[in-house]
Amino acid sequence: MRNRAAIAVPAASAAVAALLLSAPQSQAAAGPDRPARCTEKALTLRAKAVPGHPTVLRVSVTNRGTRACVVDRVPTVTFGNLDGAALPVPEGGTGTYRLPARGTAYADVRTIVNPRDPEARRVDAVTVAASAAHWGRSFTAARLGTGRRVLVWEPVTTWWQRSAAAADRGIGLS
Repeated sequence: MRNRAAIAVPAASAAVAALLLSAPQSQAAAGPDRPARCTEKALTLRAKAVPGHPTVLRVSVTNRGTRACVVDRVPTVTFGNLDGAALPVPEGGTGTYRLPARGTAYADVRTIVNPRDPEARRVDAVTVAASAAHWGRSFTAARLGTGRRVLVWEPVTTWWQRSAAAADRGIGLS
């Protein structure tokens, strides 16, 4: 009997550990006071150039779900076929942002400081994701309201904010 207990306890512990390690991150990280990661299908992403500022895009994410969930603290914004993503302003954008049920968060993305910069790259579309693990949604330059192309050089993005005005302040528009 002793041998069975000596084998059964480690085997049961290993099974529990395997279940916890194989659970999706959204389930493993959730607790009573820590919401699960947002699923991509529960989110709506929008993006548009800020009126009067064609080099600044306002992006938003809305949680259509009935429970709060979390997304990355900073949106992942990529540009056409260029390598890399917009850098967070301020730095240190790792972590999560709690998105309430039916709530919306906003971020601003400055694609380029000087549109006449000879280093500017031109892309047809911008892709925005609420979390790096999501595919995100692509927006054409025409849909964004930036003309035929989006000019890009050293792009930056704010952290998610509770209002569009707060995102504007974060990028220096107000």
